[in-house]
Amino acid sequence: MVNTQAHPTFGVAVPSACPGVPAGILDPRGTWADKDAYDAQARKVAAMFADNFEAFAGIVPEEVRAAGPRLG
Repeated sequence: MVNTQAHPTFGVAVPSACPGVPAGILDPRGTWADKDAYDAQARKVAAMFADNFEAFAGIVPEEVRAAGPRLG
């Protein structure tokens, strides 16, 4: 079992350690030299996902809608 943390924008489980994998590449934000640029890009991708998902929001259960990226 690998310990994980939820990604603050996308909610996916990000491993905090994994045998044989350098810790520095497990956190996607940590791989960017410019952390502010990473945050801006994550917000942009999350907004794009939310905009695209609007077409399906009325036909999927609430738990699916709630699993989307966190904007804001």
